[in-house]
Amino acid sequence: MNHRTLIRYWVSFPGLAASLAVFILGGCKQSSHAPDAGGKLFGVSFQTLNNPFFVDLNEGLQTAIEAKGDKLVTLDAQFNSLKQKNDIADLLQQQPAAIFINPVNWEGIKGTLIAAKRANVPVIIVDAPVNDPDLVLCQVASDNVEAGRLACEELAKLKPEAKIVILHLSVNKACIDRVAGFKTEMAKHPGMRILDTQEGKGAAETARPVMRDLLGRFPELDAAFPINDPSAAGAISAIDAAGRSGQVTVVTVDGSREGAAAILSGKLHSTSAQFPREIGRIAAEKAYEHLAGKTVAKDVVVPVKLITRENAASILEAK
Repeated sequence: MNHRTLIRYWVSFPGLAASLAVFILGGCKQSSHAPDAGGKLFGVSFQTLNNPFFVDLNEGLQTAIEAKGDKLVTLDAQFNSLKQKNDIADLLQQQPAAIFINPVNWEGIKGTLIAAKRANVPVIIVDAPVNDPDLVLCQVASDNVEAGRLACEELAKLKPEAKIVILHLSVNKACIDRVAGFKTEMAKHPGMRILDTQEGKGAAETARPVMRDLLGRFPELDAAFPINDPSAAGAISAIDAAGRSGQVTVVTVDGSREGAAAILSGKLHSTSAQFPREIGRIAAEKAYEHLAGKTVAKDVVVPVKLITRENAASILEAK
């Protein structure tokens, strides 16, 4: 039997329909964590699977782990810190060889990290670093500071006096770093100004009403930095609904297929591409190195790349 369950999420960029096929392994069911005979059990908990970035990261992990004849259990926290805590607590009862965590809250995950350490289960953090790195084996993440910096640099080329709003996810360290990188670059462009920073919460459905409110409060607003492609989709939807399409420039981070398609359709200006499958592959590699008794680097930074209209087609061709 093929242990996969197919769940489809539909996210609409204005002017295009993007379908995200999210594959969650059958071990996702809480009653079936036992690995096949002779194989090791690994687990991963994502802050959400309603984002193609994490789907791709999961596939990178899955491919590397299944190639070894082992099993990966994939869990979706649905942006809920308590659910993530409970999911991982259940997983720890199965004594996995290692677990991978993409934390909902980079500080609030500490209790779970302590529990894993007590259970002698190594933890590898993926994509979003934690506030207590001494409690984990390794952290594998994109250069999020550079991703934010690239977004601002590209915006400054088009609008050196941009009046900007930021749609944040401030409990997530990756997003904190993106905003920090954006602001570092912005300091080089004195004509640019941030009007407001609000919690977009990293999803299209939550970013949309926030952007709608910001457009109403700041008629001079002419640029937005949502911290990932899904929240950019929500912002773009609100911009279109307000009749401001073509007036408000949106730059973001992720480099997903949906983001690239939005760039080619003229809805999104740029996205700083990450390489989630590579993050997953490297994270699995580090877990196996540790299990083999090798020394593992504490922090692994994966480079990012700016995607604009000039190279967006290459993202669609490559993935």
